Amino acid sequence: MQHQAFNLNTLKNGTERQQAAYDAIVRIGVMQALRPYTPVLAGTIPLDVDIPGSDLDILCYAPDLDTFAAEAEQQYGHIPTFNAQTKPINGHATHLVRFQAFDFDFELFTQAIPVEQQNGYVHMLIEHRLLALFPQSREPIRNLKRGGLKTEPAFAHHFKLIGDPYIVLLQLARLDDADLLRRFTT
Repeated sequence: MQHQAFNLNTLKNGTERQQAAYDAIVRIGVMQALRPYTPVLAGTIPLDVDIPGSDLDILCYAPDLDTFAAEAEQQYGHIPTFNAQTKPINGHATHLVRFQAFDFDFELFTQAIPVEQQNGYVHMLIEHRLLALFPQSREPIRNLKRGGLKTEPAFAHHFKLIGDPYIVLLQLARLDDADLLRRFTT
């Protein structure tokens, strides 16, 4: 089940950029078109740590990537910026679709893994929790992103995490909020 924080309706009443993202998503109809693939908007825009140029990342679950690829091309292949490829990411075949619509770059990230188990989703959950516990972190993380860091490395740098940011965030996700508070307030 999708986490309430990432429900599209929260964007409708969010920041100006979140409202624009909501409008773009509704106008292109991507969530409706991808409904069989349990699409979830992920990334910096729902977390409100986006910067100019941040894209709309949509995580999908497709047991058959070839079927997904064909349907995505049928839906969005007419868009001049459409680009699609299948490649391994973290040892899993991943189909990536990119296109631009309504002033946003869209990326459909699809694996044969349920969305709630994909690393991008788990990263987003822990990032959301950290921002809820430490809301003063939002602007410093945004500044790190403006300086060129990707989202996970920006969180790792801000919270002084040691090791691969992508792995360390997955490990942090196992902690409850009390443990997170203890870890980052002592």
